[in-house]
Amino acid sequence: MRTDFRSMGSHSQIGRVFKVLIAEGRIVRLGYGVYAKARPSVLSGKPVPRVTLAELAQEALIRMGVEPKLGSAQAAYAEGRTPDVPVHTAFNTGKRRISRKIAVGIRTVRYENDYRK
Repeated sequence: MRTDFRSMGSHSQIGRVFKVLIAEGRIVRLGYGVYAKARPSVLSGKPVPRVTLAELAQEALIRMGVEPKLGSAQAAYAEGRTPDVPVHTAFNTGKRRISRKIAVGIRTVRYENDYRK
């Protein structure tokens, strides 16, 4: 996260360094202040994250102080209640509302919460 480098320089200095690292393909931007280490894609050669979007989003949410749980579709699949593989990455954030967008390419993380229960 960008806040991890706050003690090393100003906001604009850190932004310039991140811009260079993105151009070199060493990191990718997932969302506002959230970055991940990258590797070249086997198919296109473009930089892609080293781990899955679900793992990155879960780590980012934990670092933001949210205790994420699997979304309803993913939990049903993991528990064997349905044979349908979830299409989207979703996390239940409990009573917290999250508006931050975390994405890799066109794949974004969706958030569920317990407000309607």
